Parts: sequence; structure tokens; C-alpha cells
Amino acid sequence: MIKDLKSLTWNELEQVAAQHSQKPFVVQYLFTFIHQKNVAALEQITPLSKTFRAALTEAGYHISTLKLIETFDDPDGTMKFVFETADGNRLESVRLLDDQRATLCISTQVGCRMGCLFCATGQLGYQRDLTCGEIVDQVYQIQLRTGKAQNIVYMGMGEPLDNYEATMKSVELLNHPEGQNIGIRHITVSTCGLTEGIARLTEEALQPRLAISLHGPDDQTRQSILKISKKVPIRSLMSALRKYQDHTGRRITFEYCMIQNYNDSPQQARQLARLVKPFKCNVNLIEFNAFDGCDFVAASPAGIRQFAAVLEREGIETVIRYKRGRSIRAACGQLGADWLKRTT
Repeated sequence: MIKDLKSLTWNELEQVAAQHSQKPFVVQYLFTFIHQKNVAALEQITPLSKTFRAALTEAGYHISTLKLIETFDDPDGTMKFVFETADGNRLESVRLLDDQRATLCISTQVGCRMGCLFCATGQLGYQRDLTCGEIVDQVYQIQLRTGKAQNIVYMGMGEPLDNYEATMKSVELLNHPEGQNIGIRHITVSTCGLTEGIARLTEEALQPRLAISLHGPDDQTRQSILKISKKVPIRSLMSALRKYQDHTGRRITFEYCMIQNYNDSPQQARQLARLVKPFKCNVNLIEFNAFDGCDFVAASPAGIRQFAAVLEREGIETVIRYKRGRSIRAACGQLGADWLKRTT
């Protein structure tokens, strides 16, 4: 069994308690102190007996904690947090403010194996998956310093469905009423289109919101910028999403990074409208954010508005997401860009 208590669900903590001949009520102490009070050591869970705490320590159980290395502040209110794991890996998380509502953008991997060309993290390559404890601790650490967040989006470093088990366990922990009690409709998991993961998500009892990084209305466009789309053509992705929506009834968000002279033409807007119109969905148009080593240019504001107008005329709910946190390299697609600059 996993020895990091922060990575264990309520049911798994019950197993740990039973193995040490403890009463079921001790699970509530373990869970709430870790996931509500954010304790960093077993010694801090004082309602537990010293004997039980010593037994857990002797058995190798511990409570993981990320080390905060640095924070960055953008004039628009965006904050970026750089964390270090126990084995020396680094990751970034972002806090966004919108009308005083805080959204935390958290990471699921160190680096990413998807290799999307418009994303700095994808150019770093893949180091390892984050554990469930490391995923939720981003939320706990940021909230400790900035207050309660209203929304959680799995849109930071890494592909969430490529680290499926840890991602979904972390969703369960963040949603648990004895922990942070974040409503499941306020948690969004984003994927660039891993159909096996979407199929698994379809069958989950707990259903976070689903966002799809689409970025192109046809295979030729997608395959030139998203490595994974060479294995998962649009037809396969749409089929998986149709099964997901038919089974869950949940709305889907399509994310579309606007790159000048690449995927921003009115014709491509019409293609996109035809592609997503059969779904209960909305489209987020995201202004491309530059980073060193990438030659793409952001579509013009006028071009983005024209693209949005085409979608809206077709009845597609569309939101334009302009730059947030760009001055601190915290905008969409920029996480890890500072490290990429040092290594290229």
C-alpha cells in the first residue's frame, strides 16, 4: 500500500486503521487533519494516541508536503507558484482571479509526454507522474497563503488522463465533504484527447467537468501541432465524446488555442462549428501565449472576434479567453517556459 497518507482515500485510511486494530473513528481524525487542516506530520494529529502515531511512523507512513520555492505576481492578479517535490523535481501551479472568484490551475505531471508544439510544458518532455498527494497539496499550499478557491482546473503541467489513477483519486479527495468539500461541478479535468481515459471517465461515479484541448477542426491541422492526434484522429475522439455525453449527460468544453495563419480562418471556424454542434458544449477560444523556441504567433484580437462570431452565428456558446498572467509566464501554455529557456 502507498505510504503517503495524503495520497490515501477515506476507504484506504480505513484499511490502515483496521490493520493497526484502531476504531473506525480515528479515520476522521486522519482525514480531516490532513485534508482540511493541512498538517505536515503525524505528530500534529494530536487526537491520535502516541502509540498509534509511533506505529504508523515505524510502518513507514508519512504525510508528504511540497516545498514552495518561489512565487510570482502579475499586475492582473494572477499568481504563479513554483513547487519542489521530495525528489527534487519542480512543478508550477497558478491562481487566477475573476471577479474575486479564485480558480486554481494545478499540475498532474512533471513535464508532459504529449509534446504539443504550442505548449512550453510539452517541450520539456516527461519526467514522472505526480502522486495523488502531490496533486492535492498544490491546492492546500496555495489556499494556505491566499484563501479558499472556488474552482479547480486540471490544466497545469502534464496530461491528467495520462496519470489517470492519481488524478481521479485527487478529485475524490478535493470533493470529499470531510476535506475541502469543493463541489464536483467546480472541478474541471482537461485532456488533449486520450480516448481510453475518456472511456474510463464515462463510467466514474464522480463526474468532474470535462474539457477537451482540440485546437484544430480537422486531422491535418491537429496532427501538425498535437502529437497525440496522430494516434487519435478526430473521428475517434468525437466518438468517445459522444459515448461520454450520452452516458453522463454532462456538458463538454472545447478549448481552442488561436494561432495566426494556422487555425484561425473563418473557414476553420465553420468547420469547428459543424464538428461540435451535435454536442451540448461551449468553446473557449484561447489567445496563444508565446515562449522561447516557439515560432507561432497569436491570432489578432480582430481575427479572434471574427472567429467567435462565426461560432456564435451557428449557435455555439463561445468565450474568448485573453491573456492572463503572461508577464510571469503563467498563461495557458507557458508553464515551465522559464526552465525551457535555461535548457535550450
